[in-house]
Amino acid sequence: MTTLHAVIEKADANYSAYVEELTGVGGVGDTLDEVKTSLEEALVVLKEACIDYGDPIPEELQGEYQIVFRMDTKSFLQMYCKIFTKSALERLTGINQKQLWHYANGLSKPRPAQVKKIERALHQLGEELLSLEL
Repeated sequence: MTTLHAVIEKADANYSAYVEELTGVGGVGDTLDEVKTSLEEALVVLKEACIDYGDPIPEELQGEYQIVFRMDTKSFLQMYCKIFTKSALERLTGINQKQLWHYANGLSKPRPAQVKKIERALHQLGEELLSLEL
Protein backbone atom coordinates (compact mmCIF):
# COMPACT_ATOMS: atom_id res chain seq x y z
CA MET A 1 0.00 0.00 0.00
CA THR A 2 1.31 3.41 -0.96
CA THR A 3 1.37 6.21 1.61
CA LEU A 4 0.64 9.71 0.37
CA HIS A 5 1.60 12.67 2.54
CA ALA A 6 -0.85 15.57 2.52
CA VAL A 7 -0.02 18.92 4.07
CA ILE A 8 -2.86 21.04 5.44
CA GLU A 9 -2.29 24.76 5.78
CA LYS A 10 -4.46 27.56 7.11
CA ALA A 11 -5.16 30.26 4.54
CA ASP A 12 -6.88 33.56 5.29
CA ALA A 13 -10.45 32.30 4.89
CA ASN A 14 -10.15 28.52 4.69
CA TYR A 15 -7.82 25.52 4.72
CA SER A 16 -5.91 24.13 1.77
CA ALA A 17 -4.15 20.83 1.31
CA TYR A 18 -1.77 19.35 -1.20
CA VAL A 19 -0.14 15.96 -1.73
CA GLU A 20 3.63 16.09 -1.57
CA GLU A 21 4.08 13.21 -4.00
CA LEU A 22 1.70 14.52 -6.69
CA THR A 23 2.15 17.91 -8.33
CA GLY A 24 -1.02 19.91 -8.83
CA VAL A 25 -3.35 17.88 -6.62
CA GLY A 26 -5.02 19.84 -3.87
CA GLY A 27 -8.17 20.52 -1.94
CA VAL A 28 -9.79 23.36 -0.03
CA GLY A 29 -12.43 23.66 2.67
CA ASP A 30 -13.75 25.74 5.53
CA THR A 31 -13.01 22.97 8.05
CA LEU A 32 -10.46 20.19 8.39
CA ASP A 33 -13.05 17.58 7.42
CA GLU A 34 -13.99 19.57 4.32
CA VAL A 35 -10.41 20.01 3.16
CA LYS A 36 -9.66 16.30 3.72
CA THR A 37 -12.77 15.28 1.76
CA SER A 38 -11.93 17.76 -0.99
CA LEU A 39 -8.42 16.34 -1.34
CA GLU A 40 -9.66 12.74 -1.37
CA GLU A 41 -12.19 13.66 -4.08
CA ALA A 42 -9.47 15.37 -6.11
CA LEU A 43 -7.45 12.15 -6.10
CA VAL A 44 -10.46 10.17 -7.34
CA VAL A 45 -11.14 12.76 -10.07
CA LEU A 46 -7.49 12.66 -11.17
CA LYS A 47 -7.55 8.87 -11.40
CA GLU A 48 -10.86 8.88 -13.34
CA ALA A 49 -9.61 11.61 -15.70
CA CYS A 50 -6.50 9.58 -16.48
CA ILE A 51 -8.67 6.59 -17.33
CA ASP A 52 -11.13 8.66 -19.40
CA TYR A 53 -8.39 10.36 -21.44
CA GLY A 54 -6.13 7.32 -21.76
CA ASP A 55 -3.35 8.89 -19.74
CA PRO A 56 -1.23 6.81 -17.39
CA ILE A 57 -2.44 6.77 -13.80
CA PRO A 58 0.26 8.15 -11.50
CA GLU A 59 2.18 5.32 -9.89
CA GLU A 60 1.20 6.59 -6.42
CA LEU A 61 -2.50 6.06 -7.23
CA GLN A 62 -2.16 2.60 -8.71
CA GLY A 63 -3.55 0.05 -6.31
CA GLU A 64 -4.46 0.94 -2.76
CA TYR A 65 -3.15 4.03 -1.01
CA GLN A 66 -3.55 5.76 2.30
CA ILE A 67 -3.29 9.45 3.02
CA VAL A 68 -1.40 10.72 6.04
CA PHE A 69 -2.41 14.28 6.83
CA ARG A 70 0.03 16.74 8.37
CA MET A 71 -0.51 20.27 9.53
CA ASP A 72 2.18 22.87 9.93
CA THR A 73 2.75 24.08 13.49
CA LYS A 74 1.63 27.64 12.83
CA SER A 75 -1.72 26.51 11.37
CA PHE A 76 -2.28 24.05 14.20
CA LEU A 77 -1.62 26.63 16.90
CA GLN A 78 -3.87 29.18 15.20
CA MET A 79 -6.66 26.67 14.69
CA TYR A 80 -6.76 25.43 18.26
CA CYS A 81 -5.92 28.69 20.05
CA LYS A 82 -9.39 28.83 21.64
CA ILE A 83 -9.11 25.27 22.93
CA PHE A 84 -5.46 25.13 23.98
CA THR A 85 -4.20 28.24 25.70
CA LYS A 86 -0.50 28.99 25.50
CA SER A 87 -0.33 28.26 29.23
CA ALA A 88 -1.91 24.83 28.75
CA LEU A 89 0.40 24.04 25.84
CA GLU A 90 3.38 25.10 27.92
CA ARG A 91 2.36 22.62 30.63
CA LEU A 92 1.84 19.85 28.07
CA THR A 93 4.96 20.43 25.99
CA GLY A 94 7.45 22.18 28.23
CA ILE A 95 7.86 24.90 25.57
CA ASN A 96 7.49 28.40 27.01
CA GLN A 97 4.48 30.51 26.09
CA LYS A 98 6.46 33.24 24.37
CA GLN A 99 8.05 30.71 22.03
CA LEU A 100 4.65 29.14 21.28
CA TRP A 101 3.31 32.63 20.52
CA HIS A 102 6.19 33.15 18.07
CA TYR A 103 5.36 29.84 16.35
CA ALA A 104 1.62 30.67 16.17
CA ASN A 105 2.26 34.07 14.63
CA GLY A 106 4.90 32.95 12.17
CA LEU A 107 7.66 35.00 13.79
CA SER A 108 9.82 31.91 14.05
CA LYS A 109 9.59 28.39 12.77
CA PRO A 110 10.04 25.56 15.26
CA ARG A 111 12.98 23.22 14.90
CA PRO A 112 12.02 19.63 14.02
CA ALA A 113 12.73 18.57 17.63
CA GLN A 114 10.25 21.18 18.90
CA VAL A 115 7.61 20.03 16.42
CA LYS A 116 8.05 16.44 17.64
CA LYS A 117 7.80 17.62 21.24
CA ILE A 118 4.44 19.28 20.52
CA GLU A 119 3.24 16.27 18.55
CA ARG A 120 4.21 13.78 21.28
CA ALA A 121 2.48 15.86 23.96
CA LEU A 122 -0.73 16.06 21.94
CA HIS A 123 -0.69 12.36 21.13
CA GLN A 124 -0.13 11.54 24.79
CA LEU A 125 -3.07 13.76 25.75
CA GLY A 126 -5.20 12.06 23.08
CA GLU A 127 -4.29 8.60 24.39
CA GLU A 128 -5.16 9.66 27.94
CA LEU A 129 -8.52 11.03 26.82
CA LEU A 130 -9.31 7.91 24.78
CA SER A 131 -8.64 5.71 27.80
CA LEU A 132 -11.36 7.46 29.83
CA GLU A 133 -15.02 6.65 30.10
CA LEU A 134 -17.55 9.04 31.55
